[in-house]
Amino acid sequence: MAVRPYRIDVPQAVLDDLKRRLEMTRWPEAIPGTGWDYGADPGYIRELCEYWRTEFDWRTHEAELNRFPGFLAEVDGVDLHFWHVRGERDGALPLLLIHGWPGSIYEFHGLIDRLTNPSRHGGGPEDAFDVVVPALPGFGFGGKPRERGWGISRIAAAFDALMTEELGYDRYGVQGGDWGGIISAKMGSAHAQHVVGVHLNFVFGQPPAKPESDEEKALAAAWAAFQAGETGYSAIQGTKPLSLAAAQADSPAGLAAWVIEKFRAWSDCEGDIESAFSKDTLLTNLMFYWAPNSIASAATIYFEARRDPAGFAYPKVEVPTGVAMFPKEPWRALLRWAEPRFNITRFTEMPRGGHFAALEEPVLLVQDIRSFFATVRRPI
Repeated sequence: MAVRPYRIDVPQAVLDDLKRRLEMTRWPEAIPGTGWDYGADPGYIRELCEYWRTEFDWRTHEAELNRFPGFLAEVDGVDLHFWHVRGERDGALPLLLIHGWPGSIYEFHGLIDRLTNPSRHGGGPEDAFDVVVPALPGFGFGGKPRERGWGISRIAAAFDALMTEELGYDRYGVQGGDWGGIISAKMGSAHAQHVVGVHLNFVFGQPPAKPESDEEKALAAAWAAFQAGETGYSAIQGTKPLSLAAAQADSPAGLAAWVIEKFRAWSDCEGDIESAFSKDTLLTNLMFYWAPNSIASAATIYFEARRDPAGFAYPKVEVPTGVAMFPKEPWRALLRWAEPRFNITRFTEMPRGGHFAALEEPVLLVQDIRSFFATVRRPI
C-alpha cells in the first residue's frame, strides 16, 4: 500500500473521557514520608494528574506535532506511522531515528529541525539529514500488530523495508536508544547492505564475568544493583503484559504512575523529575499511550523480544558505529564491553544526561550525531 499522509487528530470524546477518568481516580494510600521509595510517589502523580485534567492543553501540543509531515505506510501487514522531514539540501543523508519504551516519536521533536536544517543551528548544509522517525509497531498512533512474532528481528526488517521499498533510500543511517538502540544495532548487522552507520545512546555491552579495574568493578556493581531492584517492569511485560495493561488502559493515573516513575529513575534529574522534564513534556509523551489506547500493544515488545533470540544474538556489527554514553544511563557500558559486538569508530563520554537523551540533552546528542555521521557520509 502506498505511503499516505496522516495527521494526529484525537477525537474530542477521547479528551472528555480522559478528564472524567482523572476526576474519578481512586488514589492509593502510601506510608507517610516514603516518597518514591515504594515506586511512583502518589503525591506527585496526583499533582501531575490534576494538571493533566485542568491545565494541560493537548490541542496546542497536537498542532505542534503536526508541524512535521506525518505519514502511514503498510509494511508487513502493519500501518507504520512516521514523520518524514527532508533536509535543507538535496541529497542529504537519510537518518532513521528509533525510540524506545516508555517513550515515543515525541522524544525526537527537539532534534528534527537541528538535523534537517543545520544552518539554523550552528552547522552547515553539509550536515543536513533527511529524517525519518517511525513509531514502533503497536506504539502511539500507528497500527497494532494482529499476530504474534513482532520481535526485534521483524521490526528491524520492517524498518529497513520502510526506508528502502517505501521511501526509496538505498543507503541510510540509524540512531536510537533503549529499544531503538537494540533495533538500530540489529539493523546494522542484518541489513548492513543498506546501513552506512549506526549511532547509539544505548548499547548492550554487559560487564565481564570477572571485572578487573576499579572502574569496571564499580560499574558492574551498579549494573547488578539496577538489575536486582529496577527491572520488575521488564519481567512483567516480558511474561504477562496484558494482566497489567488492563488496569493501565482503564486508568490514566495508573498509566502515569507506571511510566513517570521510569522517567524519574532513568534520567539525570537527581530525584527532581521536573528539573529534567516539564509536566507538559511528560504528559505529551503519555498521550501517545493514552489517546490511541496503545499501552498494551506497546508493552508486548518485551514479550515478543524474549521469543526472538536472534534479535539479540547476531554477528558483530561491522558497519561503523558511534556511541554517545550519557553518565546517568542506567545501562551504562564501557567501551571495552561494547567493542566485541560493534565496530566502534567513535565513543563519546557525554558530560550530562540520562536514558532519555533526545529529550534531556537534544543539543549534545545532535552534535555527536553530526560528528559521527560526518565520518561516513559520501562526498556531496
